[in-house]
Amino acid sequence: MTSNQTDCHYCLQSLRGRKYALREENAYCVTCYDNLFANPCEECKKPIECDSKDLAYKGRHWHERCFNCAKCSRSLVEKPFAAKDELLLCTECYSNEYSSKCFHCQKTIMPGSRKMEFKGSSWHESCFVCQYCRQPLGTKPLITKDNENYCVPCFEKQFAHHCYSCKKVITSGGVTYHDQPWHKECFVCAGCKTQLSGQRFISKDEYPYCVDCYSRFYAEKCAACKKPITALGGAKFISFEERQWHGECFNCAKCSVSLVGEEFLTKQDDVLCNECGSAS
Repeated sequence: MTSNQTDCHYCLQSLRGRKYALREENAYCVTCYDNLFANPCEECKKPIECDSKDLAYKGRHWHERCFNCAKCSRSLVEKPFAAKDELLLCTECYSNEYSSKCFHCQKTIMPGSRKMEFKGSSWHESCFVCQYCRQPLGTKPLITKDNENYCVPCFEKQFAHHCYSCKKVITSGGVTYHDQPWHKECFVCAGCKTQLSGQRFISKDEYPYCVDCYSRFYAEKCAACKKPITALGGAKFISFEERQWHGECFNCAKCSVSLVGEEFLTKQDDVLCNECGSAS
């Protein structure tokens, strides 16, 4: 701006016929304005004169000629850029140095583009799709199998087992019984309906029973102690003439010596060792 009627507000020299700059309605000669108000360039540290373009970013200033990528030195004027540790980088250099790589295509996810995060990995939005139908998964529920992601309908169609009891899809976990899949919550005792997953149980006519129900409904009773004989864990039991005993209960009725693996005699409902039987 050229003046022909005022003086510099700072040095008071005439501005007639000279360039000047205004600040808060006061006129300054170019020299005084630059000395008083010009911002130092972040790159070259020289003042950004009033007749130069001042480019600013987060409180810092550059000459137009100094506003360049810190790595490749290409101009960033009117171009997208990114900042890292106070350095300005073009999008290409920033991507090569710092951007995430897509888990699927292994290409850089450019700054400003939308990325999806799942299990600690990043995807391009266009790469984060159902492996079967290829539709974008976005934020929809999904199921992973062999490092591939599937929408729930496709997973159920391709892989899911159906519970033998309720016939609904088993999406995770489950129990196999007689080569049939069950939900854990559906695998219950046929008698009392207690969940059996992780518990001891006994099969009867293809149905699972908890130990208590099986003992109550089906187990033979020990001829000595009258308690059920379940044979759980491979426990031994003795059978003789339609009567059964726990291994630890099969003893001489008189002297209580164990008869397991020994010869014995019977007298009415009693079993006796040879010595006690002979003495009777």
